[in-house]
Amino acid sequence: MTCYDRRDLGLLLLRLGTGGVLAAHGAQKLFGWFGGHGLEGTGQFMESVGYAPGKASATAAGLAETGGGALLALGLATPAAGAAAAGAMAGAAAVHAPNGFFAQAGGYEYAATLGLAAVGLAITGPGRLSLDHALGHVFNRGWMVPAALAATAAGTAAVVGARTRRVRAKAEGKQEALFEEE
Repeated sequence: MTCYDRRDLGLLLLRLGTGGVLAAHGAQKLFGWFGGHGLEGTGQFMESVGYAPGKASATAAGLAETGGGALLALGLATPAAGAAAAGAMAGAAAVHAPNGFFAQAGGYEYAATLGLAAVGLAITGPGRLSLDHALGHVFNRGWMVPAALAATAAGTAAVVGARTRRVRAKAEGKQEALFEEE
């Protein structure tokens, strides 16, 4: 008889899939792997969509995705890993929100799905087939879940709020310039 049940296997598969996708997505930003643009190209894109400074924003997003994803896949520091990945995905969703929900139209569907999976893992925990379990859950205590999610929510709200203000100011500046031309 085994000490693992189907929930442990399900959590392992969910962690490996979600974490692997997030880690690869972050590696595109940090290293230019998998067809990504690296820090320079991603930094330029981040700046163009209102995240400033661009290169620092690309580094933060890349580290949250790569680090959070790798830790989720391993089942290590699951509350912090899930929260970090979810924060990065909330920032991505903010960029795609004006395009609606579905990814096919450029919407936030993909970012929301990854973010919700990461939060779900942070809350549920990694299961017994994880490094957190093997280490006695030293990095996966109950109090860490709300602490990690609250800290990430506060940081994400500040970053996305600043981006929103920059995007609005830029749009208002363009509108004023159009009125001046007429």
